[in-house]
Order: sequence, then structure tokens, then C-alpha cells
Amino acid sequence: MKQAVRSAEKAGTLGLVLHKLFQLTFSVAKEVRTRTEIGASSVSMAAAAVRLAERIFPAISEQKVLFIGAGEMIELTAAHFAAQHPRGVTFANRTVERAQALAARFGGQAVSLNDLSDIIAGHDIVVTSTASPLPIIGKGMVERALKARRHRPMLMVDLAVPRDVEAEVGRMDDVFLYSVDDLGKVVQEGLDQRAGAVTKAEEIIDAKVIDFMHWLGGREAVPTIRALRDQAERARRHEVERALRLLHKGESPEKVLETLSQTLTNK
Repeated sequence: MKQAVRSAEKAGTLGLVLHKLFQLTFSVAKEVRTRTEIGASSVSMAAAAVRLAERIFPAISEQKVLFIGAGEMIELTAAHFAAQHPRGVTFANRTVERAQALAARFGGQAVSLNDLSDIIAGHDIVVTSTASPLPIIGKGMVERALKARRHRPMLMVDLAVPRDVEAEVGRMDDVFLYSVDDLGKVVQEGLDQRAGAVTKAEEIIDAKVIDFMHWLGGREAVPTIRALRDQAERARRHEVERALRLLHKGESPEKVLETLSQTLTNK
């Protein structure tokens, strides 16, 4: 929306009223997010995955993230994680070319799915979403990874249906495993919290709408105000010219000023 407004402004097609409207709109949007909790909760699977990672690790910027798969869900989740600037990003996919495309977009590296068992230990966060009918991450693979990591914790987010990670992995120490169902609960909590902030947000918006409508209504008086000002300006010039003629004739300046002020007041 902001880009559209900038384009219209550059093209000279925005106009005063729309300029005022959109600037107020952007200001209100910022105020709503600042004064309410409407933007504080996760309402998508991708955002929820990031929120879970923030609960487990002090900073995502210090973690390495492994994305398994290259579909739309992985792309969305990668975009959310990339915004937190992780220490490293890897994409693993059966078709390496697709993984390379995502790696180029998000500044990571691409590997084949066949290399998964060799690289998984080097990552703190694993997000997987493939179309595999069977789990691709088993208990044994994770046990070896944890041993190599000296039992530093791992977060695994399984967005696949059916699951990519064996359920037994979730019962292992040092592993935080979340499935689609788990993230669904987080998303629902976020929706409930956001709904609670709607009333306050609407109050802020309603007040600003009233302000804008008052400003818009005041615009209707502009022609009248302009006409009155033009009439007053003509009267001022006429009286100044008259006063100057009297001064040139030798009239007392005090008397001329007194007459000038009284006449302008009356008019």
C-alpha cells in the first residue's frame, strides 16, 4: 500500500485528500500495533515456528537452521526465520536444483536429501515439510546427531502430513519436537489473543476516522474562507491607498492611522 501511494505521489495523481487519508492510515496502523497486542501473537504456522524457536533459544541469530523440503510451506517458514538473521541456513531437498533456488534467495546453502544424516547434527533448528509417505528422520538418526552435538538441544518442527519425523523422537531428551497439531494450538491461541485486542484497536481507529471526517468537513468551508479573505484583502488595499493619499496631502499621521484602523475594523 505504501508503495502504491509513493507511485501515485510521484505520478502527481494522489491529490490533497488522498494524501491526507493515507498518511493518517499509516499513522493509525502504527499506533494500533504500538498500543495494542494485536500484532504480538502468531497467527500462521510459519510465524508460530519462529515463536517456538524464540522460546527455546536466547537468540535465533546465534542458531543454524535446516529446512527439509522445498515447497510453499518451507518457503514461507524460511522467510520468517530469515527475518531473524540466523547464523546459518541450509536447504535439503530430493531435487537439489529447487533447494539451490531457495538457498540463493535466503543466502544459504543447498544439499541433497541423501546427505541429511551427515549434516543434521550441525543444525540447532530443523524444519521439515516434504511429501514423503514415510518418516525421513528416525530415532537412530537423531540419537547420532545428539551424540555429535554433545546433547546440545535441538528444535524440530514437523510441518508434514503424514509426519516426516518419527513420533519416538519427541520422547527423547534434548529434543523439542512440534507437529502441525502443536503449531495449530499456538496459532489458535494467537487468534484468541488477537481477537481480544480488536475492540481497543477499533476504538483507536474510530477516533481517528472522526478526526479525518472533521478535517474533510472543514474542507467544504475553504471556498467561503478564501472568498472572505479576498474581499478583506481588497478592502485593505483600498484603505491603505486612501490613507497614503491623505498623508501626501499633509494630514496628521496619527489621525490617518486612527481613521485607517477604524475603517478596516468596520469593514
